[in-house]
Amino acid sequence: MTQLRHAAGREAKSLRAMAHDAVLTELRRRKVTAAATRAATLSADLNTRLAEK
Repeated sequence: MTQLRHAAGREAKSLRAMAHDAVLTELRRRKVTAAATRAATLSADLNTRLAEK
């Protein structure tokens, strides 16, 4: 906990603000990962269909 307080102090943020930023960052990362997975799946499906022709 002390390390978190020091990190927040270095960034001139409260612990609450740091936690909020961490949650938002993780949600964005998950959203980007999900989009990349969908795109890769669609691309693989398209490649399969094109190879069959």
